[in-house]
Amino acid sequence: MIDEETVRHVARLARLRLTPDEQVTMQRELSGILTHVDVIQGLDLDGVAPTTHVIALENVLRDDVPRPSLPPAEALREAPEVIEQAFGVPRMG
Repeated sequence: MIDEETVRHVARLARLRLTPDEQVTMQRELSGILTHVDVIQGLDLDGVAPTTHVIALENVLRDDVPRPSLPPAEALREAPEVIEQAFGVPRMG
């Protein structure tokens, strides 16, 4: 079972502010997840091919046909700020 300090640490890393009740709930839920992972790790999966989905999936995509792109003036028409023919965004940091 995950201890309270680990829950607080994970919450801090995720930038979550949890109430004491939420911490108890998170402790129970994270412990349950790790219990399931332990069960899965204990399975004998020799000979089982790795998969990403349990059912076969196929993406349906349109043909990739070249076509003209939007003119810059039209693409930037609704931009809140344009700087040197590009979208202006606030500086980070």
